[in-house]
Amino acid sequence: MDKHVTAPIDKETARSLKAGDYVYISGTIYTARDAAHKRMDETLRCGGALPVDIKGQMIYYMGPSPAREGRPIGSAGPTTASRMDKYTPRLLELGMGAMIGKGKRSPGVIDAIVRNGAVYFAAVGGAGALLSKCITSSEVIAYDDLGTEAIRRLTVEDFPAIVVIDSEGNNLYETAVREYMDTEGDMA
Repeated sequence: MDKHVTAPIDKETARSLKAGDYVYISGTIYTARDAAHKRMDETLRCGGALPVDIKGQMIYYMGPSPAREGRPIGSAGPTTASRMDKYTPRLLELGMGAMIGKGKRSPGVIDAIVRNGAVYFAAVGGAGALLSKCITSSEVIAYDDLGTEAIRRLTVEDFPAIVVIDSEGNNLYETAVREYMDTEGDMA
């Protein structure tokens, strides 16, 4: 089912989404990749404050290419989410509402998603140029020295994603394989 959601995301909306839902996201999201996650973790370990109030926020695991003239951002495809898995449970405990990336998540992240009523979306890998057309503004807000891995605030309009892991722990990567295997068995 197609759904439209606004970012940041509230708990009620996150809990209403189910694995397999097609979602169009509009509003404000933030980017952060490996280096930014490591720096945020170091900041928290030292008792510092994050550069963004994480409550309800969506973090898009993405580092863009340079913007072409007249565009706010270059190609903006997702990166592999599992590289952020060691940092994610802590951010979820602090109130992060959703993540956007590609690929599987660890059992620890899935448990944290369920505990905190969050959601994990996948964006289509290899479609960064198309995804960038849904981004209407981009501004570096922290860790400028990290280049493409700096934290950016993006304004998105109808950014397409699919719910992979919902707030109940349902995992599209697992259910889709089971459904496929059942279909294949029926054909034999």
